[in-house]
Amino acid sequence: MTDSTQINRRSLLRGLGVAITLPVMESLLPKPALAYENRPKRMSVFYTPNGMRMQRFTPQETGRDYTLSPILQPLAKHRDKFTVISGLAHYNASALGDGPGSHGRSCAAYLTGAHPKRTEGSDLYCGISMDQLLANHIGKDSLFPSLELGIEPPSLLGSCDVGYSCTYTNTLSWRSPTSPLPVSVKPQDVFERLFGDASAVDEAARAAQTARKASILDFVLADSQRLNPKLGANDRRKLEEYLDSIRSVEKRIQKASQQSLDINADVITLPAGLPDSFEEHVRLMTELQILALQSDMTRVVTLMAGRELSNRAYPEIGVPDAHHSLSHHGYDPEKIDKLVKINQYHMQQFGYLLERLATTPDGEGSLLDSTLVLGGASLGESNEHDNMDLPVLVAGGGVPGNRHIAMPKHTPMCNLMLAMMQQLGVPAESFGDSTQPLTQLMG
Repeated sequence: MTDSTQINRRSLLRGLGVAITLPVMESLLPKPALAYENRPKRMSVFYTPNGMRMQRFTPQETGRDYTLSPILQPLAKHRDKFTVISGLAHYNASALGDGPGSHGRSCAAYLTGAHPKRTEGSDLYCGISMDQLLANHIGKDSLFPSLELGIEPPSLLGSCDVGYSCTYTNTLSWRSPTSPLPVSVKPQDVFERLFGDASAVDEAARAAQTARKASILDFVLADSQRLNPKLGANDRRKLEEYLDSIRSVEKRIQKASQQSLDINADVITLPAGLPDSFEEHVRLMTELQILALQSDMTRVVTLMAGRELSNRAYPEIGVPDAHHSLSHHGYDPEKIDKLVKINQYHMQQFGYLLERLATTPDGEGSLLDSTLVLGGASLGESNEHDNMDLPVLVAGGGVPGNRHIAMPKHTPMCNLMLAMMQQLGVPAESFGDSTQPLTQLMG
């Protein structure tokens, strides 16, 4: 048996303390393995906090070729890639006798479809989230069954929302009803988790590596040179582009780390290692997600553009006000306009994810072809703390785009999640408060 036939889907470049997983190399696999039906199925979730101004999110027309709403305008060039679904509700995010606390309940219910226990302590209880059911099914053979990424550092322990633990607002992912999964917010930590042995890199060594502008790729250079002659022209180009992408992300992370070290300790507002730009932070995490999916290190990813109850300001787009405060706009036109700017800014980042998935090769297609993407928020109209008409976008994974599907009012969001899981091969018959799979998803 030749060396090339021994190389499977999870080929590696190895070096001291480093193992870089490679994307599929066509010249190293038999042709049947490249067929669409043999490609891994994947799931990506993009979450934006604090709900939206639904009057400016939901398109007025239904069907194909609808007019994009103001909040969806940043997605204009991607409209053929995604579908808007209105009318979906999370009944279990309602109070159900528990009183206020909509942010904590809605975030916890978003991917679980479950009503979380109201508690400020460690006796948390919710449900298994959709991404973790998928991780147990399509992700069980991956290096990382799932990745939980975030942009905003989690709040401290205790109550964040009227009797609800901060944990409920810090994450979307629940491995079990009592086991929430923390998000990773530092690109450096995610990079080392994917490409190096983080436990073997202390802060002094990391600083020295950054100072000399060394690359993790230096450690696998010999192995990449060994592999290169075995590849066809297309795969050599793919390998070069993949390694270039790793190096580009690495440089940006090093720059962010250096910026955080250069900031005066008296004015620092973000933990060391976080990019000082929201857009750069989101895009770095998106690039890391793309690398992880492309190399099949994971097949399930969630990305929170902010923790629920986020009070982040966005002066770079002319909004110096706190996000959560604006979400309670009281129908003040000036506050609504600022909130819509934030909503549009988040949709712009969602568009970047779609673009990167669509332009990243995967076998004979793209990553978007094999990745089902869910975008949106756990609250609808933010001023009302509404969870009965959620902003929902679905893209990729074979789902037709350029559509607005208006479901009957209060259709369970879990109907969509059940349909998505079934589309990804999970033999589920129900999920949360689902009544049936949302059959309209596939056209």
